[in-house]
Amino acid sequence: MQENHSHSPIESARAVRAWCMYDWAISAFQTTIVGAILPIYFRQIACFSLPEKHMATSLWGIISAIAMAGVAVLSILLGPVSDHSGLKKHFLGGFTAIGVLFTFGFALTKPGHWLPLAAIFIIASIAAAGSEVFYDALLPHVAARNHLDRVSTRGYAMGYLGGGLLLVINVLMINLLPNSEIAPDLTVPLLGMRLSFISVGFWWAVFAIPLFIHVHESRGVRPGWPGKAALVIAVTRLKATFHDIRKYREAFTLLIAFWFYSDGIGTVIKMATAYGDEIGIGTNDLIGAFILVQFIGIPCTFLFGRLSKWIGVKKSILIGLSFYLAISIGGFFMKNALHFWILAGFVGLVQGGTQALSRSFYARLIPLEKSAEFFSFFTISGKFAGIMGPVLFALTSQFFRNSRYGILSLIGFFLIGGYLLIKVPDKSGEPS
Repeated sequence: MQENHSHSPIESARAVRAWCMYDWAISAFQTTIVGAILPIYFRQIACFSLPEKHMATSLWGIISAIAMAGVAVLSILLGPVSDHSGLKKHFLGGFTAIGVLFTFGFALTKPGHWLPLAAIFIIASIAAAGSEVFYDALLPHVAARNHLDRVSTRGYAMGYLGGGLLLVINVLMINLLPNSEIAPDLTVPLLGMRLSFISVGFWWAVFAIPLFIHVHESRGVRPGWPGKAALVIAVTRLKATFHDIRKYREAFTLLIAFWFYSDGIGTVIKMATAYGDEIGIGTNDLIGAFILVQFIGIPCTFLFGRLSKWIGVKKSILIGLSFYLAISIGGFFMKNALHFWILAGFVGLVQGGTQALSRSFYARLIPLEKSAEFFSFFTISGKFAGIMGPVLFALTSQFFRNSRYGILSLIGFFLIGGYLLIKVPDKSGEPS
């Protein structure tokens, strides 16, 4: 049955800017917490008493996987409920509040106590990723269908800039504030790292505000809380959505492809700094290279948006996946800081563009009036993928007692994801 695509939003420059600012806000969590500083804090401070280096790296992978499992299960239920009730912004606000609160909690954790930090990270990550479900689902309500690629890539570019700027500030704090001795012969920048976590909470909270003021959901949803029947509605509509999305063959194939290659991308983001710390690369080089990714990513994300106009969205994503394949192989042979910087530069070239175009490609293949439901599947695909990658990395590292083989294990995700992506026509999908 043909879905109605007539409810296209009237694009507002103010709403687009406000929507993009949320990427600026939450990317501070992705850069400082997930990518750059917390993995080092976890390995050097929370796990300083563990006997072998690879154990902390493997633990970080398992913890990341647990967090993504929670996100995936929650997203399954919340997408249908938000579409039924027209409460995307309400759910986004709730997840933002929880995420900000628990981000402040990182500063309260003690050296050698990795388990409380892990619990806080799991809850904060669930909140951050849960908010992204509804943030992504608002894209078709903000941008006209012929501008989805442009707005999506603009959001990613804003995220790179915002996350990168705060990370620079955090690096300055870490280097300028006094270190603390937490054990004999172990001095670490404890104060600087803790203040960095607090800064992320404030950054996320303040810069999220414009979205809640200026972004509005389009018509085609029924306002009001679904009440006691919320869970029943969620499960019932989940079944219906799975049935519906299979009718959109191109969107369904893209979901499976995204499941694989997003797993590889997400694992690179989560594990790169912990892996680099394990093989002996210094803290300043690890964080500096992560900053490089952010600022290379700004122009390159826009470049990918233009590239998609020249050669098509699918070919542009495939170029990005080819780079990630090379990065995984190069990571196995990495030996020093220069190698880490080079690989980080390659990540910066393709990371934002690959993810932004995947999001806008999918948005073009789905009906507007079911955007949260269909985007919950898109996010779920990425989050369930985010379980397997870190777990495979951790198990491989434990088996070989070396994380080099963990990074090598990611190759298959990019190969399978790229192969499936080739099967998706670079055009709007219709039910078959």
